Amino acid sequence: MTQVRFTKMHGLGNDFVVVEDFNLGLSNYEKLALFVCDRHFGVGADGLVLLQPSEKAPFRMRIFNADGSEAEMCGNALRCIGKYLYERGMARETVIDVEVHLAVKTLWLTLAGSSVVSVEVDMGEPVLESDLVPVAGERRRVVSEDITAAGKTFAMTAVSLGNPHCVVFVENVEAVPLWQWGPVLETHPAFPRRTNVEFVQVLSPGEARFIVWERGAGPTLACGSGACAVLVAGVLNKKLKRRATLHLPGGSLQVEWRGDNRIYLNGPAVEVFRGELLSLPDLM
Repeated sequence: MTQVRFTKMHGLGNDFVVVEDFNLGLSNYEKLALFVCDRHFGVGADGLVLLQPSEKAPFRMRIFNADGSEAEMCGNALRCIGKYLYERGMARETVIDVEVHLAVKTLWLTLAGSSVVSVEVDMGEPVLESDLVPVAGERRRVVSEDITAAGKTFAMTAVSLGNPHCVVFVENVEAVPLWQWGPVLETHPAFPRRTNVEFVQVLSPGEARFIVWERGAGPTLACGSGACAVLVAGVLNKKLKRRATLHLPGGSLQVEWRGDNRIYLNGPAVEVFRGELLSLPDLM
């Protein structure tokens, strides 16, 4: 049986099983993700992250959600990969390019001695056109548009950072029944590829807190691309400045929408433990 070593990592509690998939011969990634992400029978994680060869950058990252579906983007996973590559000597510079879903993302590492303590990610330009997010209906920008789900009407703003997001501003995130509202918005017919959902409470023009229901994973303690979508939605709705600190259950992220129209995400990454998968039924 092929030996599969893994590393457990997280960005603000958004946790991942990282596997170097350079010559393992793995093929059933959906089943592997279901197996390793199970918190009772597997390792336990929000997602499976694979490091693979790339023709566009030194490395390629693929991420599969806990339900086995493949995600297009994950800012927290990218920060973890930056730390992983540098601390193992696989990347020797503090600026690293990584391919993810046909795009190349640049990571800037901040060090304390030889350890990576934080990573800034160029998340690219936000996508606002509804047919590209995607959101059903005629082509438009979806800003504070009504959507009805779970017997309630929400004012949503739709943003893509490579993956779709539905941002809803609320008075108090603690009063949000996430398990009730999150899944019905994720699977609403308005979103042909489903969507991540963020419920946001603005504290000031430079600060907000939010909770997230991640497509394919459910409630998570943090979401990097979600934080970027929240900032964009906050600017579009004139609720946030273009640079803000965003608080999640797992901690805080700094996000900036700069003059080059690109979103920059900054936050920590943590390695928890390493191990070896001993049971891989029908995964090759």
